[in-house]
Amino acid sequence: MSIVDRFRLTVPLIQAPMAGVSTPALAAAVSDAGALGSIGVGATDAAGARAMIEEVRRRTSRPFNVNLFVHATPTADAAREAAWLEQLAPVFASFGAEPPAVLRTIYRSFADDPAMLQMLLDLAPPVVSFHFGLPSGDVLSALRSRGIYLMATATSLEEAAAIKQAGIDAIVAQGIEAGGHRGVFDPHAPDDALTTQVLTRLLVRDTGMPVIAAGGMMDGAGIAAALDLGAVAAQLGTAFVPCPESAADGSYRAALTGPGGRHTVLTAAISGRPARALANRFTALDRKIRDHRPPDYPIAYDAGKALHAAARAQGEHGYGAQWAGQGAPLARPMPAAELVRTLREELEQCRRAPGSVADA
Repeated sequence: MSIVDRFRLTVPLIQAPMAGVSTPALAAAVSDAGALGSIGVGATDAAGARAMIEEVRRRTSRPFNVNLFVHATPTADAAREAAWLEQLAPVFASFGAEPPAVLRTIYRSFADDPAMLQMLLDLAPPVVSFHFGLPSGDVLSALRSRGIYLMATATSLEEAAAIKQAGIDAIVAQGIEAGGHRGVFDPHAPDDALTTQVLTRLLVRDTGMPVIAAGGMMDGAGIAAALDLGAVAAQLGTAFVPCPESAADGSYRAALTGPGGRHTVLTAAISGRPARALANRFTALDRKIRDHRPPDYPIAYDAGKALHAAARAQGEHGYGAQWAGQGAPLARPMPAAELVRTLREELEQCRRAPGSVADA
């Protein structure tokens, strides 16, 4: 069943669960407005995720999505990590700081976190989605037994086939335009970099599953285009970054509408996995160190966060993880509920326009 029908959404829209930006307040506001709000818990532990889910439930009685990272267990490599820190050392020094002595695995994969699974089984959020891969069949069966609607991100036909084989309810088709981390299962494998339009159409045709288009959409016209391709809904993330309910800081919000918003960059230098961000000092640094393979995600992210903290202490905010998609210049600052209403009105206007699919 389509997620729109199952949860009676009045807008075929899902707010993307951008970890570090999405908050319980944002998710609740989006859900109350008739779309599906989301929180990303890949950057916290089971206790932190529990607190976030419980806060969303205090704020809304509507359904919402909880997103988890299912990346491969990182392999520590002392030599590679030392070499990476050596490359970053001059930048740390420019801010009067030293790089960390060692790097840590700062986030656990859902595949390695039984406490997170138990928390989800206890609280049974309405929707759970996966990024970077899939958990085991036993885990999926356990979640399904609690009546949870399951979604997973695909960036390719092969990943979509694995999602279908696993019995997931819906596929999120993440195009290369999307902001934040690419959902690729294997970050070292070749990436066809399919656009949202092409990937959505292929998955609608080939999988027979509900497909949610993600990447590059910022307004009702973008949502209408996704629906015309056969998607059941669109997932928007960057559009919600300027909302007052998001956790984006002032420098992030300002950068979104600055020159960096017109030149987003896909880089693995910040976290160890490819992710699309606003062009800033960190993405510029990527061009200088791209010949050096970063440590595995999220070990590399420990270095990225330390560099951002050192720079910010000196008033420089250009080393933040300012995730954003290629549609960033279309961002509009307004409260989340107002944005959902605006998107609904724009979508309805597009669907009524002469020559539209709805008008045909």
